Amino acid sequence: MHMSNLPILSFLMVSFISWSSSALSHCPAWSVERTSLEVSSLKQQLDKWDVAYHQQGVSLIADDIYDQLQDKLQGWRQCHRQSEDTENPRILGFGVFSHPVAHTGLKKLKDETALADWMQRRENLWVQPKIDGVAVTLVYRNGKLAQLLSRGNGRQGQNWTDKALFISAIPQFIATAPSLLTLQGELFLQMDGHNQAQHGGLNARSSVAGALMRKSSSPLLPKLGIFIWAWPDGPKSMIEKATRLQEMGFSLTAEYSKPVTSTEDVAQWRERWYRMPLPFATDGIVIRQEDEPLGRYWQAVPGGWSIAWKYPPQQQISEVKDIQFTIGRTGKITAVLQVSPVKIDDKWVRRVNIGSIARWQQWNITIGDQVTLALAGQGIPRLDNVIWRVNQRHVIIPPDQDKFHPLSCFHHLPPECEPQFLSRLIWLSGSKGLDMRNISGGLWQSLIRSGHVNDLVGWLSLTADQIAAIPGVSRERAENIYLQFQNAKLKPFAQWLQALGFPQIEPGVTHWQALQRKTLAEWRLISGIGSVRATQIEHFLRHPEIQTMADMLSQQRITGFSPEE
Repeated sequence: MHMSNLPILSFLMVSFISWSSSALSHCPAWSVERTSLEVSSLKQQLDKWDVAYHQQGVSLIADDIYDQLQDKLQGWRQCHRQSEDTENPRILGFGVFSHPVAHTGLKKLKDETALADWMQRRENLWVQPKIDGVAVTLVYRNGKLAQLLSRGNGRQGQNWTDKALFISAIPQFIATAPSLLTLQGELFLQMDGHNQAQHGGLNARSSVAGALMRKSSSPLLPKLGIFIWAWPDGPKSMIEKATRLQEMGFSLTAEYSKPVTSTEDVAQWRERWYRMPLPFATDGIVIRQEDEPLGRYWQAVPGGWSIAWKYPPQQQISEVKDIQFTIGRTGKITAVLQVSPVKIDDKWVRRVNIGSIARWQQWNITIGDQVTLALAGQGIPRLDNVIWRVNQRHVIIPPDQDKFHPLSCFHHLPPECEPQFLSRLIWLSGSKGLDMRNISGGLWQSLIRSGHVNDLVGWLSLTADQIAAIPGVSRERAENIYLQFQNAKLKPFAQWLQALGFPQIEPGVTHWQALQRKTLAEWRLISGIGSVRATQIEHFLRHPEIQTMADMLSQQRITGFSPEE
């Protein structure tokens, strides 16, 4: 081998290894047999959705979620180098006809860096909105509309010519058309000032498909518009092409085709169309170059002269990696999904709270399931749906709900008590408790694991030296923590009651013994305290662990807990 080729070979090897590592990092830790089973199962589910969509005009899944699952399927196949299903790449409707020119489809850009790479070797570029509708072919012969065909698999599509009579946006006759005119475009639901960023796609594509696939005429057909994005073998110049289309009755191409020379131009139009009112739903933009091959060379695969840059979906698919259960200070158990990191808007989502054990059981979620996530109010991650379930179901045993309640786990032992005990400590030091600054859950965990805190009030007797002996705690920080602990001793009686979890703050009562002297009947007579709350108070005051803590607080001379004089 010539020595001058070694740097190139080394670069290629490093690039391949880097690509392989990146690809494999997204692969499930499955055997080849398990992967084949799950790929087959997901493919069957996608085929069912395809049949419903292409043959019945019914969309059983949101468009962007379907696209993400298709990407997921291809990714799994690549993990074990499985070949794609080429025998039936796209399920067709009934009564198919060949396209005069194939629909090429679009590759999708990942980000602005990928856009820059794509633009680097191209010129005379234009950007258009990627309208969220149904792709079609229009064929005119001697000016008369001869065919309206669905995209289908790119080579063949359904004949919807009879539906064109009801779509006023499609001219039935064009006097200035050449003898044979083939156009490709998007049928869409016309909207009034649609804001994609605020309202999303509203499943507009599904509505259009359903109207076109009905045997009878749909009242939705007159509300459809058409955007022509390709004129195979038409004028070379985009300006001339758009002008002639406008003369023939297709005005939107001229209005929504913008010249671009830089990634900044493209990004600005993408952002603008995403947020400005438009007469249609969109799911991104398309960048295309003027120079196109002759129509006879077009194939039903993505062409190199155009590419899509989609908007970030409002819902994202993620894989469930683990299911954890948190236990709050009152014993409430919450199921939390650990998911593959996904970015929704500007927020990375890795954990999703789905509620109680009963709620988790209703969802029937296990590790490996594909779920759709969105952001609720204040950017809180929300589980929207379980979009696909793995065949091999993990059996997950949740905590025993009978073991955890408002009066359980005032100590960190037994081990299953530690989550609730930690939650109690976090509440105690938090803003609704003793309001100790910079006393976090991480510190409490360190104190528990080092053996310095075994019960809810044992930290009161710690010295600064003991705190400084904890790994990771500096002397200065230990002094600050010790000061916070000492200041807590001076907090009012009512604040201590709330920190300990007392069910009801009683104004005017300033001593523990005064609370204990009240009978159940007396608690019930207090305004705002019903029978249930009175019973909770009674159980709290009489509980042995609570009484032990009250004695310890008395020894520490905490206000309200020392013996009455």
